[in-house]
Amino acid sequence: MSIYISNLSFKATATDINNVFSDYGTIKGIHIPQDRETGRSRGFAFVEMERAKEDSAIKALNGIELMERALTVNKARPKVSRDLNNR
Repeated sequence: MSIYISNLSFKATATDINNVFSDYGTIKGIHIPQDRETGRSRGFAFVEMERAKEDSAIKALNGIELMERALTVNKARPKVSRDLNNR
């Protein structure tokens, strides 16, 4: 399962996120979605880490300030298929 981070600064990098989350366990991956047209961050990210460490990271990091923005940190919900043929 992934951790979802919202209210992320548009200037935040994977290194910035890694520096914050690595204190709570091994980071398996970080994904910062980019806007297709501008290439700029969309203001949220996903962090993959050890399942056993996720809950402690979420509790500890929800509400902390990173780059002058209070992060919202939650468990990511599963991606919902967007099948346009079934409308």
